[in-house]
Amino acid sequence: MTHIEPLPEPSTDPAELQAALEALAATDRLLVALDFDGTLAPTVDRPEDARAVPAAREAIERLVALEDTWVAYVSGRALDSLIEVTEPDDKILLIGSHGVEVRLDDPDAEASLSPEESARAAEVERLLDQIAAIYDNVWVERKPAGFALHTRRADDDVALEAGKRALADLSLPGVTIRDGKDVLEFSVRSATKGDGIEELRRYTGATAALYAGDDVTDEDAFAVLHAEDLPLKSGDGATIAPFRVGGPDEVAATLAALATAREAAIRAR
Repeated sequence: MTHIEPLPEPSTDPAELQAALEALAATDRLLVALDFDGTLAPTVDRPEDARAVPAAREAIERLVALEDTWVAYVSGRALDSLIEVTEPDDKILLIGSHGVEVRLDDPDAEASLSPEESARAAEVERLLDQIAAIYDNVWVERKPAGFALHTRRADDDVALEAGKRALADLSLPGVTIRDGKDVLEFSVRSATKGDGIEELRRYTGATAALYAGDDVTDEDAFAVLHAEDLPLKSGDGATIAPFRVGGPDEVAATLAALATAREAAIRAR
């Protein structure tokens, strides 16, 4: 029988986190990459109502204003939805649909599907629409390279049954399935938040990065970070990140502390 070692528990010690932030702030070129829902914004029933807590927005504005410092939102949301809820500054980089959509210096860039991907997407859409029609408070979100089956508003037993049916019906060749908080995602193009982080690192030339996220899909981003980077888990759940904070308010406080440390590091150059 294979023995699986449990993941080490992330540190919640404010002093340890502060020391890590100060070391990160001294890097030459800093990337601050952030999940949105559950990390900057509390989880809400209507995804379109989500907004970052004010303290997070203030800290991000401070970071964006600094030289050799880039801020990016990295989300499972489609890019249009991410833009709607974040109202990003033009300097903020965007990764949507788990790495499929990227907005760097071309705001008009879109994900285009091959004929084969389009055919798979049509079949996925048909099957998910059938499932959503059966269950109360279950709905389908369209994305450029896939779909999300949302169960956040449904009763627990309904959400469980709908999820099981979707997994059974949509385990299809060429379809990537991701399980998130109250959502199942089905993509006809395989990409992860880790892919998004690597694209951001190449684009910015970052010498170190912070990534903060709360969901299982954020583990893909944590997994590609380097020794000099800082992975930060928001909220509960198993994680490979070495640091954990309680939720969006604590993430905001962490970003404010990073902004202060980064300002000091830049002045000292």
